[in-house]
Amino acid sequence: MADKQYHLNDVVQMKKAHPCGENRWKIIRLGMDIRIKCQGCGHSVLIPRKKFESRMKKVVEAAPQE
Repeated sequence: MADKQYHLNDVVQMKKAHPCGENRWKIIRLGMDIRIKCQGCGHSVLIPRKKFESRMKKVVEAAPQE
């Protein structure tokens, strides 16, 4: 999993698109579960980390690190 590094506020691409047609999501919460927000319609989803890691394709935009 070394190639799939992600952090808070990163924009990621998922394997399947959201029903609104967008497949870019912003990570807004990290923990045992990860909350992601659709960049198209603004809908947010809470999914388990393991399921997120299997469904994430790549990081599109990395958030600036402090």
